[in-house]
Amino acid sequence: MIKITFMGAGSTVFARNVLGDCMCTPALCESEIALYDIDAKRLEDSRIILSAINHNVNQDRAVIKTYLGVENRKDALRNADFVVNAIQVGGYEPCTVIDFEIPKKYGLRQTIADTLGIGGIMRALRTIPVLEEFARDMEEVCPNTLFLNYSNPMAMLTGYMQRYTKIRTVGLCHSVQVCSENLLKDLGMEDRLEGRKELIAGINHMGWLLEIRDKNGVDLYPEIRRRAEEKNTCGEKHHDMVRYEYIRRLGYYCTESSEHNAEYNPFFIKSKYPEMIEQFNIPLDEYPRRCIEQIKGWEKEREDILNDGKITHTRSREYASYIMEAVVTDVPYRIGGNVLNNGYIENLPADACVEVPCYIDGTGVHPVKVGKLPLQLAAMNMSNIGTQLLTIDAAVTKDRQRIYQAAMMEPHTAAELNIDDIIRMCDELIDAHGEYMKMY
Repeated sequence: MIKITFMGAGSTVFARNVLGDCMCTPALCESEIALYDIDAKRLEDSRIILSAINHNVNQDRAVIKTYLGVENRKDALRNADFVVNAIQVGGYEPCTVIDFEIPKKYGLRQTIADTLGIGGIMRALRTIPVLEEFARDMEEVCPNTLFLNYSNPMAMLTGYMQRYTKIRTVGLCHSVQVCSENLLKDLGMEDRLEGRKELIAGINHMGWLLEIRDKNGVDLYPEIRRRAEEKNTCGEKHHDMVRYEYIRRLGYYCTESSEHNAEYNPFFIKSKYPEMIEQFNIPLDEYPRRCIEQIKGWEKEREDILNDGKITHTRSREYASYIMEAVVTDVPYRIGGNVLNNGYIENLPADACVEVPCYIDGTGVHPVKVGKLPLQLAAMNMSNIGTQLLTIDAAVTKDRQRIYQAAMMEPHTAAELNIDDIIRMCDELIDAHGEYMKMY
């Protein structure tokens, strides 16, 4: 029997999507599903909901087991063929709140703070030690597993696993699948969706739509560039103004949302030019707002699901079940995956974690060589990669100087603060995170 272990199963909605997908997949529907978390209530919520899906759409063919706490982690992982990771160390409270509120004292504003920025650095530093423990357990009890990482900061966590552990790892994001589809729909080019061909490569949350052609081979970028500039300069605000400015200034569209990309560079969130926040419709403090809304809405959603008892599921577009299916059946499947570079993108460092096309089959993950990115896109990626590599090194060496250097090289932080304030902010954040950051 195939065994699928889900780490961070208290992320109930996401666990429902990924594991519900597995139950809708003939090659996976009779699996043993191990749910692991450190929150007993959320773990039980997930068990109840997934058991209902198993009963309603899968004729109870899957075997669902729960494992609570560190003392049961090895048993959750033992003999797992696939491990899905969706942990968030420290949660919304206290850690996400700290990551937003302390930088505000220094005049540093953020939107999402889970990928780069000082918030992304801190999230990686408190998560990598936990992944180190996971890896040590997996090397002992399921050394041949395939680790599917969904947790952010994706490039830092996945890059750590790929460079410093023996566990086969690929990082997975939600944005690659919908990048060109959403762009064409937003620009009124829906008629070009069917049969389109595209190439996406770069780094996570800053992958670039390098090529896009319709079913007849016509290059769609000239029309995309025209419509994007027209939409961004017509005087009406919309949700994707930062990425459309990327198209205007850099020539290419980016995979992840404008609220994310607003904080990955020194261009848009600037205390000297506060009018740019309104000009580019940038939602400061967006992630805390989302967390509050999700927390408020979860209890009602939970009760609605459980009281109805008729919960069902349709296979989603998340990569996880398709990857597992390809490995089990040895029928190749193409994804956009996060892998150690090793020359797949020639003008990015070999030890960077990059996002490139990958083929999955019975032997695992096979990245595709892309070649060189346009120079300006490689430069944008490099501005993030330096911080990513320094943060990983800080987590491995436990060297606080490396933390300071990672923050100093982070584009948005460095554009707003001087070095002394950056160091003071890092010290205050590390102290505020307490037990989560005691190793530094």
